[in-house]
Amino acid sequence: MFMNLTANYTFSTVISIENPNYGSFLFKNTTAYVNYHGDLVREAPIGGRHVPARVELNLTTSVSLVPRRLLNNSLFLGDLAAERFNLTSTATLPGKVNLLKIFKLHATVYNRCNISIFVHSRSVESICETKLKL
Repeated sequence: MFMNLTANYTFSTVISIENPNYGSFLFKNTTAYVNYHGDLVREAPIGGRHVPARVELNLTTSVSLVPRRLLNNSLFLGDLAAERFNLTSTATLPGKVNLLKIFKLHATVYNRCNISIFVHSRSVESICETKLKL
């Protein structure tokens, strides 16, 4: 299977924000960055949201990739032959935690995902790690 290097491939992505805490979290507009072996290839906007306490919120966004932009990376041809592209996405979500409607604390959520795109099966697999800093 050959990949059209001039085409624009758009992937719908779901960003899950799980808040297992007893305080709600309100974050501001931010941006997720998509890297290919360390090279920034795309940015995806994430609109600010309120995440209630003990709730998982799913946000949908899309990321468009142009394979031609990846050609400068020395690992591209090997990944093309393997029909698998490994990307990393990172996002920093600054905001406030509201605990019992009394305490308002500044907080930042750091998210990092390892994403594998399988060209032949047209599927995507991701493993994400999230950290909260108060």
